[in-house]
Amino acid sequence: MTTSAFIAVVLLHLMAAISPGPAVLMAARTGVTQGFAAGTALAVGIGVGGVIWAMAALFGLAMLFEYAPMLLTGFKLLGGMFLIYMAYKLWKSADQPLIQTGADTPPRSLRSAFLLGLFTQISNPKPAILFAAIFVGTVPATAGWATYMALLVAVFFNETMWNTLVSRIFSLEKTRAGYLNLKGWIDRAFGGLLALLGVKIATT
Repeated sequence: MTTSAFIAVVLLHLMAAISPGPAVLMAARTGVTQGFAAGTALAVGIGVGGVIWAMAALFGLAMLFEYAPMLLTGFKLLGGMFLIYMAYKLWKSADQPLIQTGADTPPRSLRSAFLLGLFTQISNPKPAILFAAIFVGTVPATAGWATYMALLVAVFFNETMWNTLVSRIFSLEKTRAGYLNLKGWIDRAFGGLLALLGVKIATT
């Protein structure tokens, strides 16, 4: 695998990690309601979940999609419907007040936040579709273990660092106050973006 191809894969994945999705929204909400430490633990869980999906694509999922294109179509439809469902839930709850951590609501433990991030990423089929689509066209069959490991490290770094940054931004007092004041509008905007992404995945 050439250096330029490797960099292209890493950048494509970074753009996907940055795009609005369940993981990013969960990082933002955890930063708002639980603070930066819990947000960081959640981001690590998201990163581990991303590595699991990437490993599945590298070690068999992509080949399975190649020999059974209808399965890939099914994954795309499921992924699109999942994101549209998430968008519906976010839109529906946009006007509901957000409960913040206080004296009567102890903060989420780091372990709990990590597991929440991991399960959020694992339950979302978007990464499986993404990694399969990227790896099939860019990672040669002759790529060695060093290339695979470098890709997995890059995936973990992209997912973890971006979602850590998101949780940090939303944990700041000014950002938190602004979000809470405009929660209905922001949640509807995120919901609309999620719905558009779901339609795009299901139809392309």
